[in-house]
Amino acid sequence: MSTPRNWESRTLGSLGTVLRGKGIKRSDVRTIGIPCVRYGELYTEYRNYMSTTRSFVDAEIAATSQPISKGDLLFAGSGETREEIGMCAAYVGDSQAVAGGDIVIVRGGTFNPIFLASLCNSPSVVRQKARSSQGDAVVHIYPSGISDIVVALPPKAEQDTIANAILDADTLIATLERLIAKKQAIKQGLVQQLLTGRTRLPGFTEAWSKIRLGNHVSYVKTVALSRAQLDRQSPLKYLHYGDIHTRSSILLDAAIEEMPRANVSLAARAGQLRRGDLVFADASEDPEGVGKSIEIADTPDTGVVPGLHTIAARFDKSVLADGFKAYLQFIPSFRDQLLRLAAGTKVLATTRSYISSITLTLPAVAEQNAIAQTLHDSEREIEALRVRLLKAQDMKTGMMQQLLAGRCHLPLELPHEH
Repeated sequence: MSTPRNWESRTLGSLGTVLRGKGIKRSDVRTIGIPCVRYGELYTEYRNYMSTTRSFVDAEIAATSQPISKGDLLFAGSGETREEIGMCAAYVGDSQAVAGGDIVIVRGGTFNPIFLASLCNSPSVVRQKARSSQGDAVVHIYPSGISDIVVALPPKAEQDTIANAILDADTLIATLERLIAKKQAIKQGLVQQLLTGRTRLPGFTEAWSKIRLGNHVSYVKTVALSRAQLDRQSPLKYLHYGDIHTRSSILLDAAIEEMPRANVSLAARAGQLRRGDLVFADASEDPEGVGKSIEIADTPDTGVVPGLHTIAARFDKSVLADGFKAYLQFIPSFRDQLLRLAAGTKVLATTRSYISSITLTLPAVAEQNAIAQTLHDSEREIEALRVRLLKAQDMKTGMMQQLLAGRCHLPLELPHEH
């Protein structure tokens, strides 16, 4: 690839001193002490720079380790694949720190560390690192391999401008991530308060009633088909238990969402799902998955059927409101009763009889509707923020692809006059 005009091709070795971190045993790592950067951390840092670490060592270990300072580039010297070997981050922390765990360090020079670290994680440089790596089961890259990598550098002023644009993009991403986490915590608190009656919505004072689910439910016949029997062309949609376990949303709009399909002849004996049906996965390998279910928000004209390892429950709408049923799985007494019944089994099972035997204290349908609306509003707010986050991440990726290759240029930031 040609070097952009006014950019200079340089090897990393010519930009500064290339050093190697000194090995630090896992048994040496502490939860407090002097910050220590180990190579595995570089693979979990999604940004191209780090100011803090999750690992620490005591002063005695630090005294015999390789110190790092602000502005150093840190490369992971080991990895599982050639595609990931040499993941890079600039250390921008102010505190004393040391490098261990097979890390290669590039120190010194006049480069902007955030710009250069971002460039070193770009596809063209990743390919160079892969060619310089060695090994099979565990892949390594050594200081000599890092030294020989060639990068195209713009003038320092342009490096600084690009680095600031990256920082601005990361600030937006981090702000959205914090906001999502805050909204999720608020929603979790709402779920715990509203579903247990510890907090009542305005206007509702009627006492809750105790019901046995089995007195108000019928079950829809399922059909057990393997993934191999499903397709993408048949008009009939098919709800597989695996798609319940891996799903984050508790509502399924089968009318518009992409789903596996089943030939009508294979699923002819199954019952058709309707709006408001609650479909459970009937088995889980861990307690967190017990009671996992989704409520059908809408169905296509071509139909949708419950599939392998599912239980499709159709509750009396005068007892359980549409939209509220999806939250049964978050009511502590509901999960506790299912877990007690499933205890002792190798795979934690949910059965029709288990569901039918559960007794719950629930509000009237009008309050259920209000609770469901409140929780759905909270979820929609979080989902809108997730969409914004994905757009921000995509914009950063596209921006970096253009700027780091010199295909577009930002106006240089002029120094302030005093």
